[in-house]
Amino acid sequence: MGHGRKESRVTRALTVTGLGLDFPHAVQAVRILRYRTDLKTGRCSRQTVYAITDLTSHQASPQRLGRLARSQWTIENRLHFVRDTTFGEDASKIRTGHGPENMATPRNLAINTLRQHGHRNIAAGLRHASYDPFNRPLDLLNIP
Repeated sequence: MGHGRKESRVTRALTVTGLGLDFPHAVQAVRILRYRTDLKTGRCSRQTVYAITDLTSHQASPQRLGRLARSQWTIENRLHFVRDTTFGEDASKIRTGHGPENMATPRNLAINTLRQHGHRNIAAGLRHASYDPFNRPLDLLNIP
């Protein structure tokens, strides 16, 4: 339970080697059924997620595969969500060539540097650094 909802998951895995799939390194296919109930409204929803992996059943049980899939959301929430909401990345007009990757690099540097210095709220950390823009960013990076 968390965030005002009750959630349960059912993970099933199937060995798929030797089936001639277009994924030559696929060893297991995974289906995760997620059931959610909003505790405030009582509304129920169901989501199905499919995945493939090169991990064997000895390396990763269905329970481990479910945990691995869930851990991906940590990355999404801690990095991509912050890049979009704080830096407006999804609204960026930079869309061609290596531009998007080149702009993601300084954004990631800013996020990780602020987190290393104890800022839990990246937007607030950016505001704090902007109050003395010629010194605070350099201090965060230990540049004299």
